Amino acid sequence: MNIPSELKYTKDHEWIKIEGDTITIGITDFAQSELGDIVYVEVETLDETLEIEEVFGTVEAVKTVSDLFLPVTGEIIEFNESLEDEPEKVNNDPYGEGWMIKVKCSDVSQLDDLLSAEDYKTIISA
Repeated sequence: MNIPSELKYTKDHEWIKIEGDTITIGITDFAQSELGDIVYVEVETLDETLEIEEVFGTVEAVKTVSDLFLPVTGEIIEFNESLEDEPEKVNNDPYGEGWMIKVKCSDVSQLDDLLSAEDYKTIISA
């Protein structure tokens, strides 16, 4: 299971890459393996400001549809549009080409509540 140590994580199986007050979000390797083949990624919240824990989109896999929860309050400034034609990038490269959104974080103190790689490993191995 690939869990890069330089990223932060949520209990909802999302990873967060922090670059100043802009964060990149995707779903973890564990999440994509649990979901199975991803056939659609929907994000209709581009240019909207959402509160922490609000749903920013959905991931549709062969088996199920899962909501995506925003790990911080902020404005969704970018969506990885390549996922519209190639949603399988989330399965093949969840931490790279499979990223989902970029968010302008409005309360960087919320980043302190995210999980480290070690904490996330503990959750998924429980």
